[in-house]
Amino acid sequence: MGSVSRQMVRPGGRSARVQAAVHTAVRELASEVGRDALTVPMVAQRAGVTPSTIYRRWGDLQVLLSDVAVERLRPDTEPEDLGTLASDLTVWAEQFLDEMSSPAGRAYIRDALLGDPDGGNAGQCSAYAAEQIDVILRRASERGEPAPGLETVVDQVVAPMMYRILFRPDGLDAAYARLLVAGVLSR
Repeated sequence: MGSVSRQMVRPGGRSARVQAAVHTAVRELASEVGRDALTVPMVAQRAGVTPSTIYRRWGDLQVLLSDVAVERLRPDTEPEDLGTLASDLTVWAEQFLDEMSSPAGRAYIRDALLGDPDGGNAGQCSAYAAEQIDVILRRASERGEPAPGLETVVDQVVAPMMYRILFRPDGLDAAYARLLVAGVLSR
């Protein structure tokens, strides 16, 4: 999977506690005062660290928000196993579209990309989706079902959804996700 970005590293000890406290502070304060009202000193005070700790580790608020967003976009569980490729991929695509096109999902996407000049966060978010799809495709293969390749699903299901979420958000619903999945499975 290439190089491991800082978001994939799960540090131990004090570093992990600092990261967890700061991430929690960002999420809590964003819900209390709004994301746009956040400041590094406010986050630092809530997390019980100094502002210099945040600046040293993340550089600035936007990079911190990006780091938190990438962590929030990480799937909690493997995709459901409903017994067929069509069912598994359809349910996953519907859930992915619903989560990513929600106001919170759009905000996380925006934050993940804004604090990411080198593209590492975008790559990590893409890797999360690819890992989920790979599980679905592997299960289908183990059942003997013909399945498209991973990149084909990314190009024909995930990419159009992300484009629409970012640039043409009208008409994004479960029917759109089902249409994309039906299209990739009919080839």
